[in-house]
Amino acid sequence: MLYRAVNRITPSLIRVEADEVTYSLHIVIRFELEQELVEGRLAIRDLPEAWNARYKEYLGVDVPDDAHGVLQDVHWAAGLIGYFPTYALGNLIAGQLFARAHSDMPDLDAQLAAGRLHGLREWLREHVHRHGAKFSTDELLQRVVGAPIAVAPFVEHLKRKISQVYDLELS
Repeated sequence: MLYRAVNRITPSLIRVEADEVTYSLHIVIRFELEQELVEGRLAIRDLPEAWNARYKEYLGVDVPDDAHGVLQDVHWAAGLIGYFPTYALGNLIAGQLFARAHSDMPDLDAQLAAGRLHGLREWLREHVHRHGAKFSTDELLQRVVGAPIAVAPFVEHLKRKISQVYDLELS
C-alpha cells in the first residue's frame, strides 16, 4: 500500500517533486525552451508564457505564477544553460545499472522490499564507486553493463513500476 502511494503517477508543477514517470517531461520542457532561447526563436520576455503553455500541453497542469513556473529553478540564473539534460541522462544510466544489478542479484527486489540496502550498496561500490573518475561515463558503462547509454532499461524499469503500482499488464 505504501509502495503504491509513494509511486503514484501525478503530473505536477515542480520538477524536484515530480514522480519518476513524469520527471523527464519536466526536463524536456526545459531543454526545448533552452534551445529556443539560444537559437533566438524565443525572447526572454516570452519565456513565462511559453513555459506555461508547455506545462499545460505536456503535463496538463496550469501554472499559477512564475514562482511555481519559470522561476522555480536556479539553473538559468546561475548561467547553467544546457544542464537539465544531465538529469535525464542520469536516469537512463541508473536504469542500466539497476538492470545489471538485478541480473547479478536475482533477489534484489526482495532485499530492497525488506529494507536491506547493503547488497545494492556493495554492488555499486564494487562496480561503480570504486572507480571514481578513472573512466569516462561511456567507458564505465561499457565495463559495467557492456553497452553504451541506452533508453530501453529505463523504460523497462518504468513499465515494471507502473505495472506494480496500477496492476496493469504492459508489453
